Amino acid sequence: MTDLAADPAVALRDAGLRVTESRLAVLTALAAHPHSSADAVFAEVGGALPKASRQSVYNALNDFADAALVRRIEPAGQPMLFELRVDDNHHHLVCTGCGLVQDVDCAVGAAPCLHPADDHGFRIASAEVTYWGLCGACAAEAAA
Repeated sequence: MTDLAADPAVALRDAGLRVTESRLAVLTALAAHPHSSADAVFAEVGGALPKASRQSVYNALNDFADAALVRRIEPAGQPMLFELRVDDNHHHLVCTGCGLVQDVDCAVGAAPCLHPADDHGFRIASAEVTYWGLCGACAAEAAA
């Protein structure tokens, strides 16, 4: 798969998607602001493409997720978020104070979370782990 950052137009074509100004703007917005909601991406795209519609942004994000160009994450209590980091087994830290989301790599080995104590006969392909707590800024504010 083509690196999105290196050439988003080629990545879109390689995924079988048509290259449009709106789709390129959505990818650019996600590259600048990982873990964005569809509404946040729309707000970002609107600055660059005032004629872009909310529906075109939603459609692009869904097309990208279906083509595995973006990953959807759904932290409890937050809107669905999108990121460009796909095809690895990373996880997320979510601040219970401000909602900040950060990527975190697996702590041990290539994909340790893919080996549960009992797989119940499943062939495990991926795992999602979400760590919840306070980010540094919220922890400092809570301590003050």
